[in-house]
Amino acid sequence: MSAWTYEKAGVPHLKGDPAYNRKIAGLIRSTHVPGVCGSTLGFASLFDLSKTGIKDPLLVASTDGVGTKLELARLLRKHDTIGIDLVAMCVNDLITSGARPLFFLDYYAAGKFETNVIGEVLRGVTEGCRQAGCALVGGETAIMPGFYSDRKKKLAAQYDIAGFSVGAVARRKVVTGQKIKAGDVLLGIQSSGFHSNGYSLLRKIFTERELQGSIGCKLLTPTIIYVKPVLALLKKLPLKGIINITGGGFYDNLPRVIPSGLGARINNASWEVPKIFRVAQKAGSISSHEMYKTFNMGVGMALILEKRYAAAAQKLLRGFKLNSWIIGKIVKQRGITVL
Repeated sequence: MSAWTYEKAGVPHLKGDPAYNRKIAGLIRSTHVPGVCGSTLGFASLFDLSKTGIKDPLLVASTDGVGTKLELARLLRKHDTIGIDLVAMCVNDLITSGARPLFFLDYYAAGKFETNVIGEVLRGVTEGCRQAGCALVGGETAIMPGFYSDRKKKLAAQYDIAGFSVGAVARRKVVTGQKIKAGDVLLGIQSSGFHSNGYSLLRKIFTERELQGSIGCKLLTPTIIYVKPVLALLKKLPLKGIINITGGGFYDNLPRVIPSGLGARINNASWEVPKIFRVAQKAGSISSHEMYKTFNMGVGMALILEKRYAAAAQKLLRGFKLNSWIIGKIVKQRGITVL
């Protein structure tokens, strides 16, 4: 019987592979921003907060994943946009406090080491970081044979990814939602589709054949990264609240920002819901309430501000090629109503 090694057990010796390290280091360096310091391949990452120019900064942190949208990527054999989703899910949460993303770290875990898949995912992560204006400063690749199953032939091995973002905001500029009052309006910004939420439901209502076709390609559209347009708005307009419409849709996410004693009334006729949402609703016989409680319905982010600033905000958003609509208002009644 031959002697066992870690590599024979299914785990490659990645940290000692110069070619692999050069490739990873090059992608990481392509995202660097002022403040990054230290070795690209060190044990930990260093960042000089003074380089941001933010006075009296508060650090803001967020972590998230992509969920079962990963299974759709495997089914379509396309992994180069999943990394964008990963960054988006983290930094879009982070900017709801008014913070600028500074750096990002990723975690990739799989049952089998597949260079092409890892490379595609990482390219997406670096593209997402560039869109968000933050640096990829490190991460972890974990190969765990026997832990992740691989039941479908000719598909990539199952894998999971997680992201971690850190940003900063001046203490006096934190967006808390505390200044929100009745009469303020909600300005909805377009989404690119389902973003990265509700895919366990979507994978139930569509057949595998449909998911491998045009519907699947539509569902794989990456999440919009709202960092640059929202930061531009914050420089010019007094935003009172910023809501990332993710899992939980309108009913679960709006109350996270709206002060106690107030609520929101949403007019669902104020924007055109993209066709793919109606296709999904019909395919799954999903109630309208469930749709607005699960999905973003074409509104990926909502801003709360005084009505007099809405037109200026929409003009600025058009400069970023983003549509927006006044979708509702804050009312003196608790709860969320979608009419």
